[in-house]
Amino acid sequence: MKRLLAVFNARNREFFRDRSTLTWNLLFPFLLLAGFYLVFGQSQPIFKVGVLSDQDAYLSRPVFMSLNHIQFIPYDDSSVAIDRLRRHQIDLLMDIDETRYWVNDESSQGALVEELLIAKDPDFQRTVVTGQAIRYIDWVLPGIIGMNIMFSSLFGVGYAIVRYRKNGVLKRLHATPLTALEFIGAHLLSRILMVVFIVLVMLIGARYLFATLMLGSYPLLLLTLLLGSLSMVSLGLLVAARLRSEEFASGLLNMTTWPMMGLSEVWFPLEGAPHIVHQISQFLPLTHLVQAMREIMVDGAGLMAVSDHLLILALMSAVFLVIGALTFSWASDGR
Repeated sequence: MKRLLAVFNARNREFFRDRSTLTWNLLFPFLLLAGFYLVFGQSQPIFKVGVLSDQDAYLSRPVFMSLNHIQFIPYDDSSVAIDRLRRHQIDLLMDIDETRYWVNDESSQGALVEELLIAKDPDFQRTVVTGQAIRYIDWVLPGIIGMNIMFSSLFGVGYAIVRYRKNGVLKRLHATPLTALEFIGAHLLSRILMVVFIVLVMLIGARYLFATLMLGSYPLLLLTLLLGSLSMVSLGLLVAARLRSEEFASGLLNMTTWPMMGLSEVWFPLEGAPHIVHQISQFLPLTHLVQAMREIMVDGAGLMAVSDHLLILALMSAVFLVIGALTFSWASDGR
């Protein structure tokens, strides 16, 4: 019993003396709660209605838009909004300037919203669109794949390098002819190859087991997976460039992964979320990876349609790699 208590007390002292880990474990839950409150703190609406208008701040605001429990989502592109309506991602679309609305006859939610609109603003002209709803499994599959890439890349590279540094393995490797570029390159290639292989198995399995959608090009999807994996692995290298505490590294990696899970549309769309949330999400590599995959798989998008996402992933990878390589340390003491 004395030996057990001695080890117990020693481990507790070690934990409390590691100020960075202790601070992070106390601070992170509150940061997580604050983030979810910002996005989901308000009561959720029952219906979603898209709005088209060139007027500044909807000068001739319809009576219908004063109703509660309806989320009004502004759109600049009518084709994008109508496509959302076809796929049942919004319940109704209205054009304030032309006093016109679109409804999907196959949507039960849309029929209820249409009755409310007609009751409040009977002058709006009706236009019918058709389209099959996208199954949630088809929509969420790119998010699950992106999340798998994120965790495999960040923890597979970042945590492993910190452990090597703490155990003195990196210091021993530094005494060999192995260069930092060779070491980093080997880790990058190994993890990217492993991640892409696992994701391809997931894609094939989901295709045959659940008949998931794949409307785009497989080579383009593979290119997206490679760039997404490269960006995530590079980010893991950047996080672990100088750290020698596994606990603190785990905290930083969690700080990196959780915001991306919440703000990169992995499990749910961000339509209607505060504008600042959309702006923050554009700085996250997982956002561009998931959106590019979703556009390829669900919408059948081509290279030009996802080129902006691919370019951003490539630029992020380059920035992460350069900073990570410049700040990389072999020794466990940070030298």
